[in-house]
Amino acid sequence: MPRHLGRGRCGGHITLLFTVSDESDDPIQQGSLGAGLCVEDGVEVVAYGEDGEFGLSVTFESMEGDSDLYEAVLDALVSEVPEVSEIAWGLSVTISLPPAQGFGISASGAIASAMAFQRAVGVPYEESLRRAYSLAHKVERSRSTGLGDVTALAAGGVERRLIAGSPYHGSDLRNGPGHAEGWSLGTSVVLAWREGSGKHTSVYIDDPGWKQSISESGSRQMELLSQGKWGPERWSDLIRSADSFSHDSGLFEDSSRHELVTMAASSVTGAGFEQELVVMLCMLGESVVIVPLDPEEQGGWIERVIAELQKAGLNGMETRIAGLS
Repeated sequence: MPRHLGRGRCGGHITLLFTVSDESDDPIQQGSLGAGLCVEDGVEVVAYGEDGEFGLSVTFESMEGDSDLYEAVLDALVSEVPEVSEIAWGLSVTISLPPAQGFGISASGAIASAMAFQRAVGVPYEESLRRAYSLAHKVERSRSTGLGDVTALAAGGVERRLIAGSPYHGSDLRNGPGHAEGWSLGTSVVLAWREGSGKHTSVYIDDPGWKQSISESGSRQMELLSQGKWGPERWSDLIRSADSFSHDSGLFEDSSRHELVTMAASSVTGAGFEQELVVMLCMLGESVVIVPLDPEEQGGWIERVIAELQKAGLNGMETRIAGLS
């Protein structure tokens, strides 16, 4: 039995529209404005270790992931929780959504592992959760694997990101500068994707042309979505803004995403639900999320739509919009 044992879990995040807000040299201030969906499926991590020579061994229990991510999290954690450097660590990582497909799996893995390491050495839950968000945001920015996923996950549900930056920071781990709001009815959704991985996020957020197009389009939509109360009554506004963003930014036509949306929409039609469902692109993968026009819909359409997606050669799975964090 290992002397140190801790667990962390974090669902995924689907960005529907966003800006690239990385003007500051300080990664804590970097991030994105935007909106998206936090989902229940994601990454679960068990950290275990014995006192001894510092190091890390990572085992992936389901689909393969990126060991370097978990090493980066542990290295970042050493300066804030020095006792983790006196342990020979192992991680057991279970990933339930495909990485590199726009489901925020690098952010989920960073948060879950940061939680697991801290819980294994006895850091209290609330402190470990806030530090996990803070560390994950910095790791994401250092690796160019994400902008606003961590801030979104710190809110939960159907989220809008109103201020860019890390959701927690500083020695006391207080709020900000990043700020997001969320709501949830636990709506069932279907994720669909093709085999293989999409382009790395850095291809877009580190490219000046894409950065300008994405940010201008995202800013226009956030001018609309940032106004007023954020709740279920804004669901249709989010759907319209996500569609406008995907086209105006140019992302709809990039990487055969148009073809993917057409295939998914045809599957929805084949299942007989074209009047009740909508297909939206997940940013920045080659994937889509299929959602009901009514967020209170109970999911009676799920099995038939997934069957049609599989006939079309796409992967499909059911998940739910997560509760608030």
